[in-house]
Amino acid sequence: MSNRSNRLAVDIGGTFTDVALAIGGTNITSKVLTTATAPEKGVMIGIAQVMAAAGIGSADVGVVIHGTTLATNAIIERKGARTALVVTEGFRDSVEMAYENRFEQYDIEVQKPKPLVPRYLRLPVKERINARGEVLVPLDLASVDATIAKLVAHDVESVAIGLLHCYANSSHEEQVAERIANALPHVAITLSSETCPEIREYERLSTACANAYVQPVMARYVRNLEMRLKEAGFACSLLLMTSGGGLTTVETAARHPIRLVESGPAGGAILASRIAAAHGLDEVLSFDMGGTTAKICLIDNGKPQSSRSFEVARVYRFTKGSGLPLRIPVIEMVEIGAGGGSIAQVDNLKRVTVGPESAGSEPGPACYGRGGVHATVTDADVLLGRIDPESFAGGSMRLDADGARVAVGADVGDALNLDVSLAAFAISEVVDENMANAARVHAIERGKDLGGRTLIAFGGAAPVHAARLAEKLGITKVIIPTDAGVGSAVGFLNAPVSYEVVRSHYMRLSSLDTQVISAMFAGMREEAEAVVRLGAPSGELNEERIAYMRYVGQGHEVSVPLPLRPLQQGDAETLQRAFDKTYTSHYGRIIPDMDVEVLTWGLTLTAPVAEPAPVGEPAEVGPPAADGRRSLFNTRRAEFEDVPVYARDSLSAGMRLSGPAIICESQTSTVVARGFDVRIGTGGYIILERSAEVPSS
Repeated sequence: MSNRSNRLAVDIGGTFTDVALAIGGTNITSKVLTTATAPEKGVMIGIAQVMAAAGIGSADVGVVIHGTTLATNAIIERKGARTALVVTEGFRDSVEMAYENRFEQYDIEVQKPKPLVPRYLRLPVKERINARGEVLVPLDLASVDATIAKLVAHDVESVAIGLLHCYANSSHEEQVAERIANALPHVAITLSSETCPEIREYERLSTACANAYVQPVMARYVRNLEMRLKEAGFACSLLLMTSGGGLTTVETAARHPIRLVESGPAGGAILASRIAAAHGLDEVLSFDMGGTTAKICLIDNGKPQSSRSFEVARVYRFTKGSGLPLRIPVIEMVEIGAGGGSIAQVDNLKRVTVGPESAGSEPGPACYGRGGVHATVTDADVLLGRIDPESFAGGSMRLDADGARVAVGADVGDALNLDVSLAAFAISEVVDENMANAARVHAIERGKDLGGRTLIAFGGAAPVHAARLAEKLGITKVIIPTDAGVGSAVGFLNAPVSYEVVRSHYMRLSSLDTQVISAMFAGMREEAEAVVRLGAPSGELNEERIAYMRYVGQGHEVSVPLPLRPLQQGDAETLQRAFDKTYTSHYGRIIPDMDVEVLTWGLTLTAPVAEPAPVGEPAEVGPPAADGRRSLFNTRRAEFEDVPVYARDSLSAGMRLSGPAIICESQTSTVVARGFDVRIGTGGYIILERSAEVPSS
C-alpha cells in the first residue's frame, strides 16, 4: 500500500536545482544543474533521482513543494511580458518619479531604476476616487475603450491596473479589468487593489507592475510543471513557497507570482529557524551560499526577521532605494552576488572584485568544463584544496582543475603578478569580506549585534566558507546541518501553508472605530482562509493580527501585534500600550501626549506544523578515522598544509576532531580551519567551535 505521507521539495537556484524527499523520518536529496532554458526539465531530472534512490513511485508522494528564483530573474534580466499600466489620468509618471530623492547624494550621474513599464505603455483613464473611497469623477468608459485599442496596437501580454486610492474603493479598477477581460481574454490582468491594497502610490504601482510583468511567465511555468508532474503520475497537490515563509496554491501563485520573488531563500530561513529552536539558540545568523548568491538572515527567538517591503534589481549593489520596491510579505534578509559561480576580475585600480555577475549553470565556472572561461569562487576553492575535483557532486561531475588554474591565472594572477594560489586566495578573501560586510551592515541597520550569535551555514558553498566568515565576524560557533547542500529545499519540507492579507484604512487612536475595524478583520480572515484551506483543508489555523502604526506626522510605521479577537470599546488604550511597547523597543522612548495613527492592518493565517524536537547532547565516542589526506591552503600563513579528510557519512554523533581538516559529503564540503574544534551532534550536525584565539580578519 502506498504511503501518501512522503513529502517532496524542489528549489530552483541560478546554478543548481535542489530536491529533497522526506520519507520514513529521513531525507533523500539530489542536486542537479539548473536547466535555464526549461527549468522544469532539471526539476524532473532531480525528482527522478531521489525517487529512484528511495525506491518509491509517484503515487507514494503526498505533496510536492516548490520554490524558485524565476520571478526574480525575470525582473532582474528584464525578460518578463510586454506589460502596460492603466492609471488615473494625470498620474502616468508616478512610477518614474518614484520618491523624488537621490539615494546617492554626490553622484551627479546617478542612475535610477528603470520602470518595468515604458511611458508609452502607461495609459491614463479618466476617473477619480479620494482617500475616503468617495467617487469624485465617475469612470469614463470611453477612455477605457481607447486604452484597449492601444493594448491591441502594441500587442500587450499583461496589464497592471493601478488607479488612485483604489485601496479605499476598488470598484473602478474592477470595472476596467472587466472591460479589458471581455475585449482581450488572452491578456493577463493584475489589480493593484488585490496585489497591494495599501497606501503609498509608488510602492503599490511598482508592486502591481512587477506582478503583471512576471505573471504570464510564472503562470506558464507553474502550469507546465503541474502538467509534467501529472504526466509522471503525481496525483498530489503542488504547493508553492512564498517570500514570507509560507506555502500557497498553484492558483494563488499564478495570480500573485510576485509573492514568490524570495521563495528559495525563505526556505533556508525556515530551516535555520527550526535548527535554532531545536538547539535552544536565541540569536542566530543564517548563512545560505549557493552557486549564484549568498543570503544572510537574522533569527531571534526562533523567528526570522520579517518585513512588508523589499527591493529587487538594485542598480547600486548595496544602496537602499536604488531598486524597484515591492510591498509583499517577505522574510527580511540581505542577498548579494556572492556565490560559487560569482565571477572574479581585477578593476582599473588593481582591486580584485567578485560578483555580482555569475557564470550560472550555463556555462558555469571554468572548472565545470562546460565552456566557462572566467575565474569564479568555485575555481578558487578548487585551487585552494577545499573542493576535491574527483568527488564533486558525489563523483557525478569531475571538475577540471587545470581549467580553473588557467582562468584564475588569466583573470587575476597575471593582472596582479601573483602566483595562481595567491590569486585564488585573493578571490576567496574578497568574497568572504563582501559577505562579512553585508552581514555587519544588515545587523547594524537593525540595531543587532553579531558577536554572540551562532552561524548556521547551508547551501552548496556555505560550509566551505563558513569558518572563515565566522572568524571575520567574531562568531565562535558554527552549525552545518545534515543535507546542508540542499538546505533551502529541506526547509520547504517544514514550511506551513500560510497567507497574509493587508488593508489600508487610516484611523487615529483618539477616534478609533472598533466596529469598522472588527468588520474589516472578519473579511480579511474570510479571504485568507479561502486560500489556506486549499492547501490545508482541515484542522485549526493560527491567526496573527498586526497594525502598522506611527505618531501623527511621522513618515514610517512600526508593526504592532493586536489581540486575536474583535476589538471593543476601550481597546484604543490596549492599542496605545502595545504601540508604546513596540516603539520603545525600537527607539528607546515614547513621545508623550502625541496622538497615534494606524495606516494599514494585516492578518496572517497559518496552518500549524509540528515544532522541532529539542536536541540533546550525545555521549562522546571514540575519535574518527581519516579517510585520506589533502593539501589545504592555510589562510593565516598563506601556504599549503597537509590535512586529514573525513567522509561525513562515517562520522557518528559524539565524535570529536580538531582543525585543520576537511569533511566531505556528496553535495558540499566543510572546511574546518585551524583553531576550530568539531563535534558531531545529534542528527549528524557538524558543530564547529573556536578552540583558541583566532584573528578576526
